[in-house]
Amino acid sequence: MDIAFRTLKLRKTFNAAVALQKTYGARMAKVIKKRMAVLKVARNLGLVPTTPPDRRHQLSGDRDEQFAVDLVHPHRLVFEPNHESLPRKGDGGIDTEQVTAITILDVIDYH
Repeated sequence: MDIAFRTLKLRKTFNAAVALQKTYGARMAKVIKKRMAVLKVARNLGLVPTTPPDRRHQLSGDRDEQFAVDLVHPHRLVFEPNHESLPRKGDGGIDTEQVTAITILDVIDYH
């Protein structure tokens, strides 16, 4: 999957092990690396597991059309499809099998 980042700072942090660990701590950095590896090798969003430990899930409310994967509880890696127009299913939902590019937005506890 193609992966972009919301900000240059976020991209630099995620692409440097020292910066990732300094920003999020050793345990969180390790889990972030694992989740990013899964996202990178997936051909589309539908191939990212919806079961733990990854648990890809679509968000709702003001984060509708965004997705997250679990990190160290309660934190999540939040991202959104990066397509000109979102691929849709017949019922109007996002067709995760057609999502091949994402933008990483944040590591956050949105609960």
